[in-house]
Amino acid sequence: MRRLAGVRGWMAKSAARQTAPPWGLPSDEDLKLLDPGIPTRKIASHATWGEFLCPRLDREGVAVLEIGSRAVNSNGVFRNAFSRSDFTGLDVHPGLNVDIVGDAHRLSDYFEPNSFDGVVSSAVFEHLAFPWVVAEEISKVTKLGGLVFVETHFSYSMHEMPWNFFQFSDKGLQALFNRRLGFETIEAGVSNPLVGRFSQAADAYLVGQPVVNLYCHAGYLGVKTAESQADGGPFDWRQALSDVYENTEYPRHTSRFQS
Repeated sequence: MRRLAGVRGWMAKSAARQTAPPWGLPSDEDLKLLDPGIPTRKIASHATWGEFLCPRLDREGVAVLEIGSRAVNSNGVFRNAFSRSDFTGLDVHPGLNVDIVGDAHRLSDYFEPNSFDGVVSSAVFEHLAFPWVVAEEISKVTKLGGLVFVETHFSYSMHEMPWNFFQFSDKGLQALFNRRLGFETIEAGVSNPLVGRFSQAADAYLVGQPVVNLYCHAGYLGVKTAESQADGGPFDWRQALSDVYENTEYPRHTSRFQS
């Protein structure tokens, strides 16, 4: 409980550091810019992931890998949360909280197959050049029954340039961690709504217009239930398309010219 309280405390201190911006205060009107049908996270949100993951991963004999572990904005939140586990921090640069310097696109070069009971990553996937390759590598090094928790950005400022490659929706993360790679989703969604408007620097017809359905974070929590599947060869993303698209269709009525 002390470790979980520490996670909550860090989240509270982080929130307390934020002050109201000079261009406007939060308003109940903001809620009108959000579609209630968009899935938001409850089990594994930016503030609640510890309540689900700590009881399962913070135990002796449990191996946990953090991808992108270098202390940048915080001092080892995952390591502190999982202090009783066999914790390994990997990052592309050496630094505080880094055990192995390496490239997430090459996890299987550093670790044996089925090495980890849990793989976690926060604010990293937007900086990966080929995140689908990293998803494959995570599948290789995660044990059957192992948990994967990824939090990244859906809407956020360009940062840490030039290595800011992607932003993700919850559906995008589920496409990465798909059934063909052996994953089943526990929860995927967005959190931390934002309010946005087009600025004076935008095209004239857009200036001042609201941007709806903005969220800072997107997250995925899943479990590896099988080894990656392929039809007569190595895993192929094209074969996974049918699972990703299953029971869905691109919306037909998206054009104002359509009758």
